[in-house]
Amino acid sequence: MFLAKDLIGNPVITVSGGRSIGKVKDIYLTNNLQSVAGIYLGSKGGLLSSRSSFLIKSDSIVTIGEDAVLVKHDEVIQQEKDFSDLEETWLRRDELQGRTVDSPGGTKIGKVDDVIMNKEGQVLGFSLSHVYISGPIADNHSVAIHTVQDVGHEDGVMTIDLEQAEQQQLSVT
Repeated sequence: MFLAKDLIGNPVITVSGGRSIGKVKDIYLTNNLQSVAGIYLGSKGGLLSSRSSFLIKSDSIVTIGEDAVLVKHDEVIQQEKDFSDLEETWLRRDELQGRTVDSPGGTKIGKVDDVIMNKEGQVLGFSLSHVYISGPIADNHSVAIHTVQDVGHEDGVMTIDLEQAEQQQLSVT
């Protein structure tokens, strides 16, 4: 397991030809925050042309490694304009950072720092910054995905089951 921010700047390489087709600028998560939906490669354009953002959907990703992302072939890059449901179904990692985490009773737990994931692109949990409580969550600076009750799309606050979260063993060092 590793932090999603560790992927930023890593090359994206095709398995079919071993060619580098870009660098990871950010990742997109599924709306329920369970897995990686795609990889953001950045934008191109200039003064005379409109800016285009480029993405790779998760079904084109072979594996997500700590040093590189391997994709099927050269033709996996798509423009953001080709996704009609992007804003409703995908969430960029940088939009999740800083999101407040609390309990159902309103106890402030901390703030989302980053996404903890595995090489298959599954989200395992979230690393926390500004932890406001003491105990196992403060010791691990993380919460597991299975403890999340509300991801916070409507109010911008992620709600976790505090009792479950204190019993988890998720930690990234």
